[in-house]
Amino acid sequence: MIIFKSINKLKEKVNIMANIGFVPTMGSLHKGHIALIKISKQRCNKTLVSIFVNPSQFNKKTDYRKYPRNLNNDLKILKKLKVDYVLVPKIKDIYKTKKQMKIKLKKKDKVLCSKCRPGHFEGVLGVISIFLKNIRAKFMFLGNKDFQQVYLVKKYLGKKFKTKIINCKTIRFKNSLAYSSRNKLLTKKYLNNGIAISKIIKNFHYKITKDFSKIKEIENIRYKISNICSQIEYLEIRNKNNLTTNINKKNFKIFIAYYLGNIRLIDNF
Repeated sequence: MIIFKSINKLKEKVNIMANIGFVPTMGSLHKGHIALIKISKQRCNKTLVSIFVNPSQFNKKTDYRKYPRNLNNDLKILKKLKVDYVLVPKIKDIYKTKKQMKIKLKKKDKVLCSKCRPGHFEGVLGVISIFLKNIRAKFMFLGNKDFQQVYLVKKYLGKKFKTKIINCKTIRFKNSLAYSSRNKLLTKKYLNNGIAISKIIKNFHYKITKDFSKIKEIENIRYKISNICSQIEYLEIRNKNNLTTNINKKNFKIFIAYYLGNIRLIDNF
Protein backbone atom coordinates (compact mmCIF):
# COMPACT_ATOMS: atom_id res chain seq x y z
CA MET A 1 0.00 0.00 0.00
CA ILE A 2 1.42 3.35 -1.05
CA ILE A 3 0.29 6.51 0.76
CA PHE A 4 0.33 9.86 -1.05
CA LYS A 5 -0.09 13.19 0.70
CA SER A 6 -0.65 15.22 -2.46
CA ILE A 7 -2.42 14.71 -5.78
CA ASN A 8 0.67 15.78 -7.71
CA LYS A 9 2.77 13.05 -6.09
CA LEU A 10 0.06 10.54 -6.91
CA LYS A 11 0.01 11.63 -10.56
CA GLU A 12 3.79 11.37 -10.75
CA LYS A 13 3.96 7.82 -9.46
CA VAL A 14 0.74 6.18 -10.64
CA ASN A 15 -0.34 5.36 -14.18
CA ILE A 16 -3.68 7.16 -14.17
CA MET A 17 -4.66 5.53 -17.46
CA ALA A 18 -4.70 2.10 -15.79
CA ASN A 19 -7.86 0.33 -14.68
CA ILE A 20 -8.14 2.13 -11.35
CA GLY A 21 -11.15 2.13 -9.03
CA PHE A 22 -11.60 5.19 -6.83
CA VAL A 23 -13.38 5.28 -3.46
CA PRO A 24 -13.58 8.81 -2.00
CA THR A 25 -14.09 8.95 1.77
CA MET A 26 -13.87 11.35 4.68
CA GLY A 27 -12.23 8.66 6.76
CA SER A 28 -13.52 7.13 9.99
CA LEU A 29 -14.02 4.02 7.90
CA HIS A 30 -16.82 1.54 8.54
CA LYS A 31 -18.41 -1.50 6.87
CA GLY A 32 -20.08 0.70 4.23
CA HIS A 33 -16.69 1.95 3.05
CA ILE A 34 -15.22 -1.53 3.24
CA ALA A 35 -17.98 -2.88 0.99
CA LEU A 36 -17.21 -0.21 -1.64
CA ILE A 37 -13.49 -1.01 -1.48
CA LYS A 38 -14.13 -4.73 -1.93
CA ILE A 39 -16.30 -4.05 -5.00
CA SER A 40 -13.57 -1.86 -6.45
CA LYS A 41 -10.96 -4.57 -5.86
CA GLN A 42 -13.17 -7.12 -7.62
CA ARG A 43 -13.78 -4.92 -10.67
CA CYS A 44 -10.49 -3.06 -11.07
CA ASN A 45 -6.80 -3.83 -11.36
CA LYS A 46 -5.90 -1.25 -8.72
CA THR A 47 -7.88 0.57 -6.02
CA LEU A 48 -7.34 4.11 -4.75
CA VAL A 49 -8.99 5.38 -1.56
CA SER A 50 -8.95 9.03 -0.58
CA ILE A 51 -9.31 10.28 2.99
CA PHE A 52 -10.24 13.96 3.10
CA VAL A 53 -12.64 15.71 5.47
CA ASN A 54 -13.90 18.36 3.08
CA PRO A 55 -14.50 21.69 4.89
CA SER A 56 -16.55 23.20 2.06
CA GLN A 57 -19.43 20.75 2.54
CA PHE A 58 -19.99 21.55 6.21
CA ASN A 59 -22.53 24.22 7.13
CA LYS A 60 -21.11 24.71 10.60
CA LYS A 61 -17.46 24.92 11.65
CA THR A 62 -18.32 23.07 14.86
CA ASP A 63 -19.71 20.16 12.82
CA TYR A 64 -16.51 20.08 10.77
CA ARG A 65 -14.35 20.07 13.89
CA LYS A 66 -16.42 17.34 15.57
CA TYR A 67 -16.47 15.05 12.55
CA PRO A 68 -14.92 11.73 13.71
CA ARG A 69 -11.33 11.22 12.57
CA ASN A 70 -8.97 8.31 13.14
CA LEU A 71 -6.38 8.23 10.39
CA ASN A 72 -4.15 5.60 12.01
CA ASN A 73 -7.04 3.17 12.36
CA ASP A 74 -8.21 3.94 8.80
CA LEU A 75 -4.77 3.12 7.40
CA LYS A 76 -4.70 -0.16 9.33
CA ILE A 77 -8.06 -1.11 7.78
CA LEU A 78 -6.90 -0.17 4.28
CA LYS A 79 -3.65 -2.09 4.68
CA LYS A 80 -5.56 -5.17 5.80
CA LEU A 81 -7.79 -4.84 2.73
CA LYS A 82 -4.66 -4.64 0.57
CA VAL A 83 -5.66 -1.33 -0.98
CA ASP A 84 -3.08 -0.26 -3.57
CA TYR A 85 -3.04 3.52 -3.09
CA VAL A 86 -4.25 5.93 -0.41
CA LEU A 87 -4.52 9.68 -0.95
CA VAL A 88 -4.50 11.83 2.20
CA PRO A 89 -4.26 15.39 0.85
CA LYS A 90 -4.03 18.65 2.77
CA ILE A 91 -6.72 21.32 2.37
CA LYS A 92 -4.30 23.62 0.54
CA ASP A 93 -3.51 20.80 -1.90
CA ILE A 94 -7.18 20.47 -2.86
CA TYR A 95 -8.20 24.14 -2.80
CA LYS A 96 -5.36 25.86 -4.58
CA THR A 97 -7.75 28.38 -6.13
CA LYS A 98 -11.36 29.43 -5.55
CA LYS A 99 -11.98 29.17 -9.29
CA GLN A 100 -12.31 25.43 -8.81
CA MET A 101 -15.55 25.92 -6.84
CA LYS A 102 -18.09 27.09 -9.42
CA ILE A 103 -20.69 24.33 -9.48
CA LYS A 104 -24.16 25.66 -8.67
CA LEU A 105 -27.28 23.59 -8.20
CA LYS A 106 -30.36 24.28 -10.28
CA LYS A 107 -33.39 25.45 -8.34
CA LYS A 108 -35.28 22.19 -8.90
CA ASP A 109 -32.42 20.26 -7.25
CA LYS A 110 -32.55 22.28 -4.03
CA VAL A 111 -34.64 19.73 -2.16
CA LEU A 112 -34.09 17.43 0.81
CA CYS A 113 -30.51 17.89 2.12
CA SER A 114 -29.64 20.63 -0.38
CA LYS A 115 -32.59 22.66 0.92
CA CYS A 116 -31.71 22.11 4.57
CA ARG A 117 -27.95 22.48 4.10
CA PRO A 118 -27.34 25.36 1.65
CA GLY A 119 -23.98 25.02 -0.07
CA HIS A 120 -23.42 21.44 1.11
CA PHE A 121 -23.69 19.72 -2.24
CA GLU A 122 -21.88 22.54 -4.02
CA GLY A 123 -19.00 21.66 -1.70
CA VAL A 124 -19.35 17.94 -2.42
CA LEU A 125 -19.53 18.44 -6.19
CA GLY A 126 -16.60 20.84 -6.07
CA VAL A 127 -14.24 18.46 -4.29
CA ILE A 128 -15.34 15.44 -6.35
CA SER A 129 -14.72 17.40 -9.56
CA ILE A 130 -11.20 18.25 -8.36
CA PHE A 131 -10.54 14.58 -7.61
CA LEU A 132 -11.91 13.34 -10.95
CA LYS A 133 -10.09 16.01 -12.94
CA ASN A 134 -6.77 14.97 -11.45
CA ILE A 135 -7.19 11.25 -10.80
CA ARG A 136 -9.17 10.22 -13.90
CA ALA A 137 -9.97 6.80 -12.50
CA LYS A 138 -11.92 4.35 -14.63
CA PHE A 139 -14.58 3.85 -11.96
CA MET A 140 -15.70 5.70 -8.84
CA PHE A 141 -17.73 3.85 -6.22
CA LEU A 142 -20.32 5.61 -4.03
CA GLY A 143 -22.84 4.27 -1.50
CA ASN A 144 -26.60 4.61 -1.84
CA LYS A 145 -26.90 5.69 1.79
CA ASP A 146 -26.08 9.13 0.39
CA PHE A 147 -28.61 8.66 -2.42
CA GLN A 148 -29.13 12.35 -3.19
CA GLN A 149 -25.39 12.87 -3.31
CA VAL A 150 -24.96 10.04 -5.83
CA TYR A 151 -27.83 11.41 -7.93
CA LEU A 152 -26.31 14.91 -8.05
CA VAL A 153 -22.77 13.67 -8.72
CA LYS A 154 -24.07 11.68 -11.69
CA LYS A 155 -26.21 14.56 -12.94
CA TYR A 156 -23.65 17.36 -12.65
CA LEU A 157 -20.37 15.49 -13.14
CA GLY A 158 -21.28 12.32 -15.01
CA LYS A 159 -20.81 13.81 -18.47
CA LYS A 160 -17.86 16.04 -17.58
CA PHE A 161 -15.48 13.18 -16.82
CA LYS A 162 -14.75 9.77 -18.32
CA THR A 163 -14.88 8.14 -14.89
CA LYS A 164 -17.92 5.87 -14.63
CA ILE A 165 -19.84 6.46 -11.40
CA ILE A 166 -21.05 3.25 -9.76
CA ASN A 167 -23.61 3.40 -6.96
CA CYS A 168 -23.62 0.49 -4.53
CA LYS A 169 -26.16 -0.78 -2.03
CA THR A 170 -26.42 0.61 1.49
CA ILE A 171 -24.75 -1.54 4.15
CA ARG A 172 -26.82 -1.72 7.31
CA PHE A 173 -26.26 -2.39 11.00
CA LYS A 174 -28.53 -5.13 12.36
CA ASN A 175 -30.46 -5.07 9.06
CA SER A 176 -31.78 -1.57 9.74
CA LEU A 177 -29.61 1.45 10.58
CA ALA A 178 -27.26 2.45 7.76
CA TYR A 179 -23.57 2.48 8.61
CA SER A 180 -22.29 6.04 8.94
CA SER A 181 -19.18 7.61 10.41
CA ARG A 182 -21.48 9.76 12.53
CA ASN A 183 -22.85 6.65 14.23
CA LYS A 184 -19.59 6.59 16.20
CA LEU A 185 -20.72 9.78 17.95
CA LEU A 186 -23.96 8.22 19.22
CA THR A 187 -24.57 7.00 22.76
CA LYS A 188 -25.96 3.46 23.13
CA LYS A 189 -29.44 4.91 23.71
CA TYR A 190 -29.31 7.04 20.57
CA LEU A 191 -27.91 4.14 18.56
CA ASN A 192 -30.91 2.02 19.58
CA ASN A 193 -33.23 4.89 18.67
CA GLY A 194 -31.61 5.09 15.24
CA ILE A 195 -32.14 1.37 14.74
CA ALA A 196 -35.81 1.75 15.72
CA ILE A 197 -36.32 4.66 13.30
CA SER A 198 -34.78 2.74 10.41
CA LYS A 199 -37.07 -0.21 11.12
CA ILE A 200 -40.10 2.08 11.08
CA ILE A 201 -39.12 3.52 7.69
CA LYS A 202 -38.28 0.09 6.31
CA ASN A 203 -41.68 -1.32 7.36
CA PHE A 204 -43.45 1.75 5.97
CA HIS A 205 -41.68 1.24 2.64
CA TYR A 206 -42.77 -2.40 2.59
CA LYS A 207 -46.41 -1.46 3.26
CA ILE A 208 -46.40 1.01 0.36
CA THR A 209 -44.99 -1.60 -2.04
CA LYS A 210 -47.94 -3.83 -1.13
CA ASP A 211 -50.57 -1.07 -1.11
CA PHE A 212 -49.65 2.33 -2.56
CA SER A 213 -52.55 4.01 -0.74
CA LYS A 214 -50.56 3.48 2.49
CA ILE A 215 -48.50 6.48 1.41
CA LYS A 216 -51.16 8.58 3.12
CA GLU A 217 -49.94 7.31 6.48
CA ILE A 218 -46.76 9.38 6.30
CA GLU A 219 -47.96 11.82 8.98
CA ASN A 220 -48.56 8.93 11.36
CA ILE A 221 -45.03 7.74 10.64
CA ARG A 222 -43.71 11.25 11.22
CA TYR A 223 -45.43 11.40 14.61
CA LYS A 224 -44.12 7.97 15.62
CA ILE A 225 -40.54 8.91 14.73
CA SER A 226 -40.79 12.32 16.40
CA ASN A 227 -41.31 10.53 19.72
CA ILE A 228 -37.99 8.72 19.30
CA CYS A 229 -35.65 11.37 17.87
CA SER A 230 -34.72 14.90 18.90
CA GLN A 231 -35.86 16.51 15.63
CA ILE A 232 -37.04 15.49 12.16
CA GLU A 233 -35.49 17.75 9.55
CA TYR A 234 -37.46 16.20 6.73
CA LEU A 235 -39.44 13.06 5.96
CA GLU A 236 -40.45 12.95 2.30
CA ILE A 237 -41.40 10.52 -0.42
CA ARG A 238 -39.91 11.34 -3.81
CA ASN A 239 -39.24 9.91 -7.24
CA LYS A 240 -35.93 8.01 -7.06
CA ASN A 241 -35.18 8.83 -10.72
CA ASN A 242 -35.37 12.63 -10.52
CA LEU A 243 -36.17 13.50 -6.87
CA THR A 244 -39.45 15.16 -7.85
CA THR A 245 -42.75 14.52 -6.09
CA ASN A 246 -44.12 12.76 -9.19
CA ILE A 247 -44.29 9.33 -7.62
CA ASN A 248 -45.88 5.95 -8.22
CA LYS A 249 -45.56 2.44 -6.85
CA LYS A 250 -42.48 1.68 -8.96
CA ASN A 251 -40.40 4.83 -8.55
CA PHE A 252 -40.97 6.01 -4.98
CA LYS A 253 -38.28 6.29 -2.32
CA ILE A 254 -38.59 7.48 1.29
CA PHE A 255 -36.02 10.05 2.46
CA ILE A 256 -35.40 11.14 6.03
CA ALA A 257 -33.00 13.41 7.91
CA TYR A 258 -33.24 13.58 11.69
CA TYR A 259 -31.30 14.38 14.82
CA LEU A 260 -30.40 12.18 17.75
CA GLY A 261 -29.19 14.73 20.27
CA ASN A 262 -27.03 17.00 18.14
CA ILE A 263 -26.02 14.26 15.68
CA ARG A 264 -27.65 14.49 12.25
CA LEU A 265 -28.36 11.26 10.37
CA ILE A 266 -29.87 10.59 6.96
CA ASP A 267 -31.37 7.49 5.38
CA ASN A 268 -33.53 6.29 2.52
CA PHE A 269 -35.54 3.19 1.66
